[in-house]
Amino acid sequence: MVTSGHSVLQVPVPQLEPFVRGRHAHYDQAYVSDDPSFGHAHVTALGPFLPRDSLTSGALTAVAEIASSTAPFAFTLERIDTFPNGIVHLLPNPATTFVALTRRLWDAFPQCPPYAGEFADVVPHLTLDAVSSEVTEASTAREVAPWLPAACRAEQLQLAWYEPAACRVLHAWPLSSASC
Repeated sequence: MVTSGHSVLQVPVPQLEPFVRGRHAHYDQAYVSDDPSFGHAHVTALGPFLPRDSLTSGALTAVAEIASSTAPFAFTLERIDTFPNGIVHLLPNPATTFVALTRRLWDAFPQCPPYAGEFADVVPHLTLDAVSSEVTEASTAREVAPWLPAACRAEQLQLAWYEPAACRVLHAWPLSSASC
């Protein structure tokens, strides 16, 4: 069976889940997951990731090793920005640990460049909305204001599957606490 889905390695951000899940429900109910562990609100670590038939035990072990050697880390979400393509997002502060995690994953999976190599600079972010005739950065800032600033802690790396009516977490790995 051929599916139209794709996988993503992501760090869930539970503090923003109500807002982001609500935006998914508003725009495309097919991408609202019934999986309670699915991180609608997340910072992408590496995506798109491997196709379903390439999610081998070896690949999963490599991701597990990276997760287990990455200490949980704190970050804050407060600053809103908009990419040139109209995606309104929050920027994690600091971003350096996300950048390092993406680099380690990409080094392990060079066939999976971040965002399929579409952007020269990979900017860690949490997507909030998209500019339209009804949506601006300012209107999004007003809507998300009750959740900000969000003091967050990255504690898990998820392998999420995105497919209409079938979004779910395929695997999740705790970030190691041994080095904290």
